[in-house]
Amino acid sequence: MDEEQDITAPIEADELEAGWAVKSAAKPQCYAYIVYGAKTDLGRVRENNEDKFDFMEPDEPAVLATKGRTYAVADGMGGHSAGQVASELSLNVFIRSYYSDSSPQVERCLQKAVREANAYVVDVARTIPGRSGMGATLTAAIVRDDDLFIAQVGDSRCYLLRGGEFQQVTEDHSWVAEQVRSGTMTLEEAESSPFRNVITRSMGGAPEVEADISAVKMLAGDRFLLCSDGLSGMVPHAEMGELLAQGSPSVAAWNLIDRANQYGGKDNVTAFVLHVADIQPWPSEEDPALEAAPESLNGHAEGALNPGEHIPAPDPVPAPAAPASSGDVAPASTAKPGLIGRLFRRAGS
Repeated sequence: MDEEQDITAPIEADELEAGWAVKSAAKPQCYAYIVYGAKTDLGRVRENNEDKFDFMEPDEPAVLATKGRTYAVADGMGGHSAGQVASELSLNVFIRSYYSDSSPQVERCLQKAVREANAYVVDVARTIPGRSGMGATLTAAIVRDDDLFIAQVGDSRCYLLRGGEFQQVTEDHSWVAEQVRSGTMTLEEAESSPFRNVITRSMGGAPEVEADISAVKMLAGDRFLLCSDGLSGMVPHAEMGELLAQGSPSVAAWNLIDRANQYGGKDNVTAFVLHVADIQPWPSEEDPALEAAPESLNGHAEGALNPGEHIPAPDPVPAPAAPASSGDVAPASTAKPGLIGRLFRRAGS
């Protein structure tokens, strides 16, 4: 395999359809009306963008009932074009693998998709000159019925804003986060540590990787944020929550990234905002009004605005405090999730 070769993971559409046909009689129990906005930005320092976001929104009832919809963020590592390749491969292979499996067991399918994506990144890094050592984080959300499942590898994050309370759902796979969880380091020490960007789990970082899988029972009005550490490492926790609450999902994503850049933009930054507008029962077979997902349910593409909507000018940002040491960024809170119901917890996290 050489650098000029196409390294996009192959998949056959008829294979997917054959797998989904097994579940052709399945129907969702309910449908969460999701409005989304997503944006990624180079930042103010980097010369290339190694962040990626992607999504898949099937409209067949059988697929929605079995697999749901997928929204994901990845942050590549490896320098030059290697990080870009790692993040893109991680998302592509993860999504392809997840939907090629007709099983309704979300946790098992997510772990399988993570393993296959990781193996592919490892193989490409091993066989292509210039790709050695590349890797990526992965934070993926699956929306099925009124459940949101999260697969987590690395230090990109998922947050939830509910009823004015803004909390981190995922836990970072980083050296300092593990020290804080074990009680050997305080949060303040972690925020100023020169090792705060060292991650302990990544896509492509080892031959085998296991994701943390968690789940949230969604409520109408919930707003979720998937983001790379270019956002969480630059904008303080409380300020992120305030910006996430303002405007449409697209406006919120735009303003979150703009605020990270105002604070220095020391990394690529990505924000993927999901707003749960409503949750309704799926129509019964006697109701012919909905044979597939309603056309109006698709969210906004990157940076899209509602008709007549304008991006509000962000509030003035005070100059951030001087960093504790060279190369540090404005610290962000790593508040523990309180209202998140974890259905699954993986060993070693």
